[in-house]
Amino acid sequence: MILADEAATARLGAAIARQLAPGEAVCLSGPLGAGKSTLARALVRTLTTPDEEVPSPTFTLVQFYEGARLKVAHFDLYRLSNPDEAYEIGLDEALDDGAVVIEWPERLDGRLPLDRLAVEIALEGEGRVARLTPHGAWKGRKLEF
Repeated sequence: MILADEAATARLGAAIARQLAPGEAVCLSGPLGAGKSTLARALVRTLTTPDEEVPSPTFTLVQFYEGARLKVAHFDLYRLSNPDEAYEIGLDEALDDGAVVIEWPERLDGRLPLDRLAVEIALEGEGRVARLTPHGAWKGRKLEF
């Protein structure tokens, strides 16, 4: 799917948020600057409020949000050196309480949640291309975007 600009990336994030259910993950992969944080921000704002402050959790590693329909935790695993660290900072608990968005899921070394939507964003020209791969409960869902 082609993401021509930041607004298209945000629309994709909003569409994913509308389908997200408790116990599920959205795993965002791609190079620095690809738009992972833009997509995550739009997803969180769709679940909370349009003016929700959604800082990148690069240094805090995780941010938690209370949505009207669903709690969501935003994990940035870029600085992790061991997959166990993600679980030490509450990945399992966040999945028990709601849903999660995970930037840099490759840091989990294959220990990914079963019910997840993998979103790989690649730079292409002036825009981006997103490849979505559903796993578990995400299989068969249609995104309206």
